[in-house]
Amino acid sequence: MIHPVILSGGSGSRLWPMSRAGYPKQFLALHGDTQTTMLQATAKRAQGEGFAAPLIVCNEEHRFIVAEQLRTAGIEASDIILEPVGRNTAPAVAVAALRLSKHDPEALMLVMPSDHVILNEEAFHGAVAKAATAAQQGALVTFGITPSSPETGYGYIQRGDERKDSNLGVYNVSRFVEKPDQSTAQQYLESGEYVWNSGIFLFRAHTYLEVLEKYQPAMYEAASKALEHSQQDLSFCRLDTEAFAASPADSIDYAVMERTDQAAVVPVDMGWSDLGAWSALWEIEEKDELGNVARGDVLLHDTHNSYIHADHAMVAVAGMDNIIVIATDDAVMVADKNNAQDVKKLVEKLKEQGRGEHNLHTTVHRPWGCYRGIDLGERHQVKRITVNPGERLSLQMHYHRAEHWIVASGTALVTCGEKEFLLRENESTYIPMGETHRLENPGKVPLQLIEVQSGSYLGEDDIVRFEDGYGRSPKG
Repeated sequence: MIHPVILSGGSGSRLWPMSRAGYPKQFLALHGDTQTTMLQATAKRAQGEGFAAPLIVCNEEHRFIVAEQLRTAGIEASDIILEPVGRNTAPAVAVAALRLSKHDPEALMLVMPSDHVILNEEAFHGAVAKAATAAQQGALVTFGITPSSPETGYGYIQRGDERKDSNLGVYNVSRFVEKPDQSTAQQYLESGEYVWNSGIFLFRAHTYLEVLEKYQPAMYEAASKALEHSQQDLSFCRLDTEAFAASPADSIDYAVMERTDQAAVVPVDMGWSDLGAWSALWEIEEKDELGNVARGDVLLHDTHNSYIHADHAMVAVAGMDNIIVIATDDAVMVADKNNAQDVKKLVEKLKEQGRGEHNLHTTVHRPWGCYRGIDLGERHQVKRITVNPGERLSLQMHYHRAEHWIVASGTALVTCGEKEFLLRENESTYIPMGETHRLENPGKVPLQLIEVQSGSYLGEDDIVRFEDGYGRSPKG
């Protein structure tokens, strides 16, 4: 069996304003079927005969988003491991390898980022089969993408001799090279010896751990201690913070692949993209007769070769060429398509200015559902709250605000002090400041309600939890 290991720790800042630190691009439906997120698509392409249940490594702040997206896609993970801090890919994969090797040291691990697009899954599965044969012989295999252009945004791999101990099409790695300049990339393309480095790997768990312990003993030790002292939190494996934070931060490429003589590469043309910028999404999407890609409520006139995405309001564009326009309900980003990578610099400026738009959308996801900010004043705030069927908020109170709840649809079970009662559509209630309360959805359909907060302080950290079914801290 091949064990998919999905790494879901990125922030996706180059796809702002849709991708944000609190809800990065792997949780968005950006390509193709608009109902399937990138995380879901990654997990789905490694399902079926020959594949075990996926193991996910993610930021602990995203744990409930990951669990909910897998649930809605009908995918059951073997494990969801929570990183307390980011330490790049090598320590994350080390923890996954240690976890898998407890049950099967020979376990084959298919390591995949959660935010890549693969258009040709048949070619992907063929490459996986080749890589698996080599990995069983002790190779650490990476997947090299057959280049279609002299791309300067990717690292490259120079392939060496073809391996004799595996299927045809598996090569020893001659060397890894950094992102080249344009002329060097052109030389790589013309030589036919180089492939793009996809960041996808396949190897046996114990092979990876042996090489890691040899070249990165401090990282191996930190990962081992972090898992040894981990705690089970609901369905999540929560790594020990102190031990994991002590690990050096490094990628699989630098920590392992570039150091070992066991590195191999499978060249493959599978319609791959890491969606590193909005321009990359424009390249893989179907375009109209003028070269435009339009998503959402978009009106175009005399516009060419552009990517326009309207998330909420209608967006109209006239007389423009080669641009990107991304409009969410709280931000509009406009860029020349040739400068798509500079979106990351905008995000850095938002952070420097202390603005929150880099971190969260107006819709904020919680383990019980989500809420969306509608209006915010000096002493009031209005939210639209959605509670999923069978879910409930924590038993809590607020020191500085009172709340009015109006049910728009569904049924609410409300606890307010010593009272417990049902509210149905068009019914409302008042939660006084300082009163213990809880909101629950006992029904079969989502509960939608409008919450009007009033008080001297309306921050999300004005919450004292007395009881919570999701293992969250008592405050905030």
